[in-house]
Amino acid sequence: MKRYDAIVIGGGHNGLVCAFYLARAGLKVRVLERRDIVGGAAVTEEFHPGFRNSTASYTVSLLRPKVIADMKLHERGWRIVERTISNFFPHDDGYLKLGGGTARTQAEFARFSRKDAETFPRYEEALERVAEVLRDLSLKTPPNAGGGLRALLAAAVQGKRLAGMSVEAQRDVMDLFVKSARDFLNGWYENPYIQAAFGFDAVVGNYASPDTPGSAYVLLHHVFGEINGKKGMWGHSVGGMGAITRYMAEAAEEAGVEISLEAPVARVLVDGGKVAGVRLESGEEIAAPIVASNAGPALLYRQLIDRGDMPAEFARRMDGYKTGSGTFRMNVALSELPDFSVLPGKEKAEHHTAGIIISPTLDYMDKAFTDAKAKGWSDAPIVEMKVPTSVDDSLAPPGMHVASLFCQQFAPVFPDGRNWDAEREKAADVIIDTVTRHAPNFRKSILGMQIHSPLDLERKFGLIGGDIMHGHMSLDQLWASRPMLGHGDYRGPIKGLYMCGAGTHPGGGVTGAPGHNAAHEILRDRSFVRRLLPI
Repeated sequence: MKRYDAIVIGGGHNGLVCAFYLARAGLKVRVLERRDIVGGAAVTEEFHPGFRNSTASYTVSLLRPKVIADMKLHERGWRIVERTISNFFPHDDGYLKLGGGTARTQAEFARFSRKDAETFPRYEEALERVAEVLRDLSLKTPPNAGGGLRALLAAAVQGKRLAGMSVEAQRDVMDLFVKSARDFLNGWYENPYIQAAFGFDAVVGNYASPDTPGSAYVLLHHVFGEINGKKGMWGHSVGGMGAITRYMAEAAEEAGVEISLEAPVARVLVDGGKVAGVRLESGEEIAAPIVASNAGPALLYRQLIDRGDMPAEFARRMDGYKTGSGTFRMNVALSELPDFSVLPGKEKAEHHTAGIIISPTLDYMDKAFTDAKAKGWSDAPIVEMKVPTSVDDSLAPPGMHVASLFCQQFAPVFPDGRNWDAEREKAADVIIDTVTRHAPNFRKSILGMQIHSPLDLERKFGLIGGDIMHGHMSLDQLWASRPMLGHGDYRGPIKGLYMCGAGTHPGGGVTGAPGHNAAHEILRDRSFVRRLLPI
């Protein structure tokens, strides 16, 4: 039986980050990936002859600068193209563009509301104050309930940043953590199109209405990123998202990590209350005293660990761990760029390089959610389209394009017992019709497509319920309670078991933070001196 110091289940970006830091510290590490490609949901694949795209995750902002620097991603050749404007919202009365700097955004808002234009700089400043705290906390292990003196010290250190904020900023924190996106935005803006421009982030990967309490936090989660040193920016990874994980794998292997593809784990082995290694689906057993799971908590604890090896109360609570982000994901090969009725033209323009979002009002978003709960999806779904070939022509043949369709509020499980295998084509057709209503040439320009229903995302990427966040980003599953109070410090309920994926703090998105933090906790447990230090 082969023996390692540590095994990482899953070769997604967080698994690679965790493995890199462990190997850099001198551990003998092996990553076990069940697919034939490394990268998890951050991969670039050919989905139609000659057309490649980021298959699942498709845009970059949240990846932590420390991880980028430590793994030397830029030195390895990774490049990001910044968006000139962040988003383009076509609607029945015209369109709204978001981004391009404060002055430009104000001028755009003034077309709809002079009051909202004047409000924008204060709103931007308020969000940035809170986002800066999130950036700081993202690479810190949450204080763990029942963690003794070290947890108390960590709570004091991390709480000091919040306590040092002005009263106004603390009010903003409270609003963002407990209010619905609508209530929060109603306190700032009057125009429904402007409210929707910010409210969209609150439903991304969040199977909820913008009226759901706590949805304002999801809005905030999507703005704490940065690229090329510019805060709040989003961009395109040249070569697709797979370029990130390809360079991460290169860094990990240089550090000594062994990466095995087509090596699905069937069971985490436990002996005497301690992790002993894993058993692959092939029957091979691999020994290690440390197992870190990049798979989400629902997959890990419901499928890979014998229930009898977990504390009964932990297993009961994990049965109730909430998953299902309501995401439907498509990739399409196009013969030409979309020609929008409100902004005509098939030649590349700045709106083609932005996130193109069909979700004009908060009411539209709410109806998409209520329809999904009632019948599976809405006839007017929420669609974000990104055309990466508008800035990266390496992904398609000359003159051709690929588009990512990232769609929200598609029921993870149908309310009437229907199955996604029977319904996926119908849902895809509704999505295409939705885009075509705004860009009449869209349907006829499609040369091929790839469809990922919530069930497809689960089967292909191990995302239970199709949950791109590895679990709801609700207040009961955040920070020290992610995935569960008492296990918010990346440690599982079995000695030697750790979690390093998006089901831990700070949550979903391509951040690298869970992998970074989990590795540091593993190394802390191996060092007497490090165990004495506050988190």
